[in-house]
Amino acid sequence: MIENIVLNDREVIICHPEKPNGKWALKTEYFNAFPEVQNTLLDMGYYIAHIKNKTRWHHPSDTEARFNLAQYMSERFGVSKKCVIIGMSCGGLQGIYFASKYPQFVSCMYLDAPVVNLLSCPAGLGKGKESVFDEFQAHTGMDLITLLGYRNHPLDHLPKLAESNIPIILVSGDSDKIVPYDENGKYINDIYTENNCIIKTIIKKGGDHHPHSLTDNSPIIDFILKYDK
Repeated sequence: MIENIVLNDREVIICHPEKPNGKWALKTEYFNAFPEVQNTLLDMGYYIAHIKNKTRWHHPSDTEARFNLAQYMSERFGVSKKCVIIGMSCGGLQGIYFASKYPQFVSCMYLDAPVVNLLSCPAGLGKGKESVFDEFQAHTGMDLITLLGYRNHPLDHLPKLAESNIPIILVSGDSDKIVPYDENGKYINDIYTENNCIIKTIIKKGGDHHPHSLTDNSPIIDFILKYDK
């Protein structure tokens, strides 16, 4: 069953499993895109939830909306307050902001081609072949000069993630032309590796930004089941 509600003026989608197992996953952006992992978890008893963002490029209120959703899910359905984050592209960005501020609400994270460095994407100042900076500027009010001095990129929050040691499975293509791995996901891999944190990184040879996930998603599901405690 798919339920649509409004929570503090935010649209929320909740997928109900047939046999709930007391757990839930939070898809942070692009709810209907590449749903294979979330559908598998749903079949296994997970609630799957999504709350609408003010912008896919993150507004502080988006993080607080997820905090409210976590409280709601626990109180209404009796599930764990800790969720599995499913964050693809800008959804990865959203997940990093939330998990770094509220690690007590996150058991583990599946990040797929996550946006980590805003100078890379949306600004397209590195290897990326596509810039969506006009959209970013319209949604955030930041011009390029402001962004050059910005100190609130997702990458600036990675030390907090490492400190909490939230387990991460990271999937990226080595030929991503929108969110290049070397300028984004690699920051996660490196800081987690340097701090002996729990991370599994899967690099898809020849993989571009799309499609997300894997041909066989078993490694992702196995990681989630191992660390969602």
